[in-house]
Amino acid sequence: MNRKLIRPDLAEVKEQFHGTAKMYRQRKPIPPEQTSAESFYYLKQMSNKTRMVIVLKDGEEIRGTIEWYDKSALKVHRASDPN
Repeated sequence: MNRKLIRPDLAEVKEQFHGTAKMYRQRKPIPPEQTSAESFYYLKQMSNKTRMVIVLKDGEEIRGTIEWYDKSALKVHRASDPN
């Protein structure tokens, strides 16, 4: 009785390998520019009128409550100083 060794076709093996390799080579998606966490934080601080201290790059401190915010700006209401 002779037994014959059955091997998979080399072309099939290469095709399967390349298919799985492509899945692993895909880049991660770029994270969104804005998450809802930042918006939630600002809205919470504005609704509670939380007193905030904002420290600028030169070390100056601005104290007050946030009136509104934008992507690149904050409007702070200061009771004793001009806004």
